[in-house]
Amino acid sequence: MTTHWNRKDQHIHLAEMQYNETSSNGLDEVRFIHQSFSEIKTDDVKLNTTLGSLSLDYPFFINAMTGGSEKAHVINQNLAMIAKETHLAMAVGSVSVALKEPSTIESFKVVRKNNPDGLIISNLGAHHSVDSAKRAIDLLEANALQIHVNTPQELVMPEGDRDFTNWLSNIERIVKNVQAPVIVKEVGFGMSKETIQQLLDIGVGVIDVSGRGGTNFIHIENERRDHKEFDYLLNWGQTTAESLLEAHFYRKQADFIASGGIKNPLQMLAAFGLGAKAVGISGEFLHMILTKGNQVSIEQIESWKEELTFLMTMIGAKRIVEIERKPIVLSPDLVNWCTQRHINFKHQ
Repeated sequence: MTTHWNRKDQHIHLAEMQYNETSSNGLDEVRFIHQSFSEIKTDDVKLNTTLGSLSLDYPFFINAMTGGSEKAHVINQNLAMIAKETHLAMAVGSVSVALKEPSTIESFKVVRKNNPDGLIISNLGAHHSVDSAKRAIDLLEANALQIHVNTPQELVMPEGDRDFTNWLSNIERIVKNVQAPVIVKEVGFGMSKETIQQLLDIGVGVIDVSGRGGTNFIHIENERRDHKEFDYLLNWGQTTAESLLEAHFYRKQADFIASGGIKNPLQMLAAFGLGAKAVGISGEFLHMILTKGNQVSIEQIESWKEELTFLMTMIGAKRIVEIERKPIVLSPDLVNWCTQRHINFKHQ
């Protein structure tokens, strides 16, 4: 077993170990105002959405998880089969290992093999070159590329990167030189308005804010350390809700994805209410396939589609983009966040 294989399997194990049925992503602090007359019917509701030039049949998708080991191969195969059956888009974990170790390539290529017509998103870290980005896209015949940014994880990871000086310039080169759409995503630490402005300045048009509240990679990497000395950083970063508020001013300039601990359609609705165009889910889907299997996972996804349709009917929203125009109330904590961060939150 290679070092990469061992680390990938550790990540899967530790991610599942920290799974919690509740989340602290802040989306439960967003409340919609009930209106007695929605004046639409369920047949009026359409769940499709867009992210830049990408068209998604449904507004939630299987977000980046894994790849690079035998266990990851099985997980990616199952996720691809689920994505095909449910018509969800799917992102893979970082393909960096596949670019270095050819023996791991099949753990990624299995996704396209099992979902030949699906919307597949490849994934690489921000330090990679344009050539690596093109290879990552070609490897999966991917429709898009995620570039993940994960400074805290790298620093806590015993064997992680320590030099982050060229990340923005690397991303800019990739955006300008690859044909596929590029999505920049955090990995559970959230994004600030300053970060979002930096990404807009280099031409990024789709951003996954990936807030705190779901899988915690500081926790995962800290568990891999001999002395586990970074316990005090477990609450580092902005929650998913806080990150979407940080993005509020920029909704006309980019399309935003919400991810980070999203557990159910009501939290999806809250994310859409804060301006997200789509929702990415990782930990919940990983837990489903590991504990319940593919068929139950498919049934849960189909149920979520129906439930989200019902919720949109309740608030009178026929399209995802209409949800952010519906009245909501924020918790005192979120209002305080807006005040201190000088965020003028208001609906369109």
